[in-house]
Amino acid sequence: MSDIGLTHIALPVSDIERSIDFYSTYAGMQVVHRRIDAETGVAVVWLCDRTRPFVIVLIQTDSVHPVLSPVAHLGVGCQSREYMDALCERAQQEAVLVQEPQDSGYPIGYWAFLRDPDGHTLELSCGQEIGLAVENSPKK
Repeated sequence: MSDIGLTHIALPVSDIERSIDFYSTYAGMQVVHRRIDAETGVAVVWLCDRTRPFVIVLIQTDSVHPVLSPVAHLGVGCQSREYMDALCERAQQEAVLVQEPQDSGYPIGYWAFLRDPDGHTLELSCGQEIGLAVENSPKK
């Protein structure tokens, strides 16, 4: 079966194992594919949270430019504010919390920004209703 629709986003990373650890910890993702590209010799990893057929492709590079930073970010919905707060406390201790949690009301909800090992921004949120918005939007 061939994939249809949005399937992935690819990020350059300088330390693939460190990035795997970050996205595993803060986004609940796990490696679903790993290889060394036959043509380039570059390490490539696909990470998925197994909630839908979508992956973050990590591509090992010597340097990372440009980065996804503050407004350009990846977003992950958390199961509860308490769970998100616990992740943010850990992120604070690990010096990767960029924006402390805040509640911006509907439709944005409760959110915070974290910095991954290469400076890309990850948003944690609780209360965003993207799935509901998609489900209730008219199909064209």
